[in-house]
Amino acid sequence: MRTVVRIILSLILVVAVVAISFAFWQGRQEESRLKNELERRAGILADSLKFSVEPFLLSENIGYLERLVEKFSNRERLIGVAIYDAKDTLIASSVALKADLENNPKILAHSIQEVERLSYDRGDFISLGTKQLHAYSTPLLKNEKVTYILTLVHNAGYIQERVNRIWVNTFWRAAIQSFLIALVALVILYLQIMTPIRVATDWVRRIRQGAAIDDFDPKGRLLLGSLAEEIEKMAKSLEVARLAAEEEARLRQSVESLWTSERLKEFVKTKFQDGALFVVSNREPYMHLRKGKDVECIVPASGLVTALEPILNACGGTWIAQGSGSADKETVDAHDKIRVPPEEPRYTLRRVWVEKEEDEGFYAGFSNEGLWPLCHIAHNRPTFRSNDWQAYKAVNQKFAKAVLEEIQDVPNPYILIQDYHFALLPQMIKQKRRDAQIAIFWHIPWPNPESFGICPWCKDLLKGMLGSDIIGFHTQFHCNNFIESVDRFLESRIDYEHFTVHRKGQTTWIKPFPISIDFHSYERDQANTKETAIDILKQQGIVASYLGVGVDRLDYTKGIIERLRAIEHFLEAYPQYREKFSFIELGAPSRNTIPKYQEFTDEVAREVARINTKFQQKNWQPIYFLMKHHSHDEILPFYKAADICLVTSLHDGMNLVAKEFVTAREDEKGVLILSQFTGAARDLRDALIVNPYDIVETAEAIRRGLEMPLNDQEDRMRRMRANVRDRNIYRWASEIIEEMARIVKK
Repeated sequence: MRTVVRIILSLILVVAVVAISFAFWQGRQEESRLKNELERRAGILADSLKFSVEPFLLSENIGYLERLVEKFSNRERLIGVAIYDAKDTLIASSVALKADLENNPKILAHSIQEVERLSYDRGDFISLGTKQLHAYSTPLLKNEKVTYILTLVHNAGYIQERVNRIWVNTFWRAAIQSFLIALVALVILYLQIMTPIRVATDWVRRIRQGAAIDDFDPKGRLLLGSLAEEIEKMAKSLEVARLAAEEEARLRQSVESLWTSERLKEFVKTKFQDGALFVVSNREPYMHLRKGKDVECIVPASGLVTALEPILNACGGTWIAQGSGSADKETVDAHDKIRVPPEEPRYTLRRVWVEKEEDEGFYAGFSNEGLWPLCHIAHNRPTFRSNDWQAYKAVNQKFAKAVLEEIQDVPNPYILIQDYHFALLPQMIKQKRRDAQIAIFWHIPWPNPESFGICPWCKDLLKGMLGSDIIGFHTQFHCNNFIESVDRFLESRIDYEHFTVHRKGQTTWIKPFPISIDFHSYERDQANTKETAIDILKQQGIVASYLGVGVDRLDYTKGIIERLRAIEHFLEAYPQYREKFSFIELGAPSRNTIPKYQEFTDEVAREVARINTKFQQKNWQPIYFLMKHHSHDEILPFYKAADICLVTSLHDGMNLVAKEFVTAREDEKGVLILSQFTGAARDLRDALIVNPYDIVETAEAIRRGLEMPLNDQEDRMRRMRANVRDRNIYRWASEIIEEMARIVKK
C-alpha cells in the first residue's frame, strides 16, 4: 500500500509542478500583454489630447485648460490628466487626480524629468498607496523646446487582478486533475498491477510449497508482459530444483547414480579444469528468420540439436555451426557470435558462413547423396562427384579456420565434432594444434569395408577422422566396421584388445557411446501438456478407438513405405480393426533440393492416398499424413495419445524418436514397435522388435501391440523408461568427456 501511495503522490507532485510552471508562464505572458496594450492605448490618447491642449497653453488660458483636461478624463480606466511646466510645476489636472498629486508632489517627478531631458514619450508603472497606476508623459513643444509635460494616469490594478485570476483558476484545475488522476491511478494500480502481482505471488507460492505447475493466469500474462515470462521461468526453475532435490534424495536412499545437468556441470569442471568445451556441427541450435519487419528465433528440427542442447546448457562453452537463417547475419556481433538460448543465455553460438553453391556440393552433394546412402544400407545407390568432394574439403577447411580462431588463446581445448559432415576436420585441426583434445561422434551407421570402399576418397575420409583422439559410434557393431575399414585401406597398427589405431604418432580410440535424450526435461514438458487423446482425435477429425503414430524426417532410410504397407496388411488380415484403428504419420520435409528425397516424399503421399482409398469408409480413414516441421510441443501430445508407436527404420544409428516416445509415457502405457536395424533396439529390448522388411511380421506386431494386456504394457514401459532415465544424454556426454580426460592423463 505504501508503494501505491508513493506512486499517487508522485503523480500529484508532477501535476502540481506542471500546473505551477504553466500558470507562471501564462501569468507572465498575460501581464506583458496587458501592459503593452495599456501603454499603446495611453500613447494614442496622449497624441489625441496633445493637439487639443497645445493652443490653450500658448494663450495661457488656464481655466479653459482645466475644463478640457477634466473632459478628457472621462475614459475607461483613466484616472486623470495632468499638465506640468518645464519647472515641474503643476499647471492643470483633473479633479480626481488633483488631491493625489498635491499630497504626493514628487510621484511623477522622475518621469517628467526624463521626458524633459530626452524629449520623447515615456510610460511608467507606479504605486500610490495600494493603488497600481500607469503614468504616460509626453512633451509639449514650443519652438522645438519642451515647455510643458502632458501626463495621463491610468488605473493598472486590473492587470494584477487578471494575473491573480489565472493562479486561482490554475489551482482549482490542478486540484481537480490531481483528484481524478489519483482516483484513476488507484483503480488502475489495484486492478491492473496489484491484483496480477498478488495472483502471480500466490501462483509462485503454491509451486514453492510443492504444488504442481499449472498454467499461469492468461490475464496476468497479458498485463505483466515480459515479467510474466520471467515469473514462469523462475517457477519452472523452482520446480526443476525441487525435482532435482527429490531425485538426489531418492538416489541417496537407493544408492543409485543418475546423471543430471548439475552433475555433468561439476563433472566437466573436475575433468577439464582450465580447458573449454567446443562443439562443432553443421546444423545450428538456434536459427533467426526474417518475418516481415520482425526477426523470429526458432529451434530447427534436428535430433542432433535435441541431443546436444542440454549439454551446452549445462556446461557452457561454444557451439560452432553453419549460419543458415535469413536473419542470422543481422543478429551476430562483429565476430559472428551470439549468446543463446535467447531467453536465458548459457553458451556462445559461433556461426560460419557457407556460400549457396558451395553448400550444395558439401551438404546436398557429397554428404547426403554420397556418404548418407553409403553408410545407410538402404538400397539407394550413392553418388560421388569430384566437384562435391572439392566443396566438402573447402567447407571442412572453413570450419577448421573458425575452430582455430576460437581456440587460439585457449589452453587444452576440448573439441567435440558431430557427424559425417566433418570427417576431414579432426586432422585439419590437429595439424595446427597438437594439444587439442578432439573427439568426433558419428551419428549414422558405419558400413562394412566392402561397402565403404565404394567411395573414391575413402582413404582421405579415414585419415581425416583418425586425427581425432576418440571416434565414437552408437554401437559396437559400427566400431567393428570402422576399425576393419581402417585395417583394409590404411597402413596402421591396430590394437583390437583396446580398440585403438596407431598411425604416424597419433593414437585414436574407437568407442561405442549410445546417445540418448534429456529424460527429466521431457518429463517436465509433458507435465505442462494439457491435450488428451480425445483432443488429438477431435483436432484431426479422427473417428477411431485405437491410435498409432510415427514421427520421422521424410527420408528413405526410415522405412515409412514399408510401415504403410504393414498397416495395409494389418487391416487386410484383421478386418475387425477397420473403422477402429487410425495411424498418424508426422513427416518433416527433409533435403528437398535432392531429387531422391523429392521422389520419396511424392511416393509416400501416393501410398497414403492409395491405402486410404482402399479402406476409407464414411468418416473414418486409416492413415493421416501430416507433412510439416512439428515442434517438440506439437509432437508430445501425439506420443501421449498413441496406443502404439512405429519406428521402422531400415538402417539407423540410434533413432531418438523411440526414446522420446518411451519418455513421454509417464502413464506407463502404450507399445513401442521398433526396427531391429536401429541402435535403440539394443537399449530398448522390451519393445516389440521387428524386421521392417517383413511386412507380415510388422503387421502382426501391430495387432499384438493393440491387444497387449495392460499389465504387460506397464511392465515393459517401466523397464524401458528406467533404461532411458539411466542412460540419458548427460551420461552419454560424461562417458565421452571421461574418455577425453583419461587420454590427456596418459
